[in-house]
Amino acid sequence: MIAFVRGQVAAVSLSSAVVEVGGVGLELLCTPATLATLRPGQSTTLPTSMIVREDSLTLYGFADEEEKVLFELVQTASGVGPKLAQAIVAVLSPDGLRTAIASEDVKTLTKVPGIGQKGAQRIILELKDRIGAPTGAVSSGAPVGAAAWRAQVHEGLVGLGYNPRDAERAVDAVADQAGPVPDVGALLRAALRLLSKA
Repeated sequence: MIAFVRGQVAAVSLSSAVVEVGGVGLELLCTPATLATLRPGQSTTLPTSMIVREDSLTLYGFADEEEKVLFELVQTASGVGPKLAQAIVAVLSPDGLRTAIASEDVKTLTKVPGIGQKGAQRIILELKDRIGAPTGAVSSGAPVGAAAWRAQVHEGLVGLGYNPRDAERAVDAVADQAGPVPDVGALLRAALRLLSKA
């Protein structure tokens, strides 16, 4: 099991990053908010979770250990695989997820693409006693430029299953919330809220 990756960022795409470790480039699938913190040429350390399948080995990278723990925990709920788990941690902050599960807030969980009402109820039922109480921590988004946040939010929405045209409309709709220092995670969540209402 690969618990974390430390090395130089070789490349950042809209859904993954390549980190060079001992002359080998490891591709890590990451949420838009995590990708926003990475710059090619800079050193980084990312907690990782390795998903082993018969035909693939996939590494998921996270902003911090707490996000990784929740990614792995939500997969223990029936019907939740790594892609849906990544969508959950992309849309909901760790405390947001704990609060939604603790308060049995089905509506908040169904904002995640791929989770319907029955799926949300199943996640609440299976994780309520194991996820823990909210810590009260406030997540701080990474500052990124205007063009960068638009591309990252758009790609994040497309990666979560929305069609590019709807994703573009949602990005335009949340642009006024960006401010001088855009928070990609918050903007992605706002765009997802808009799309879930549509």
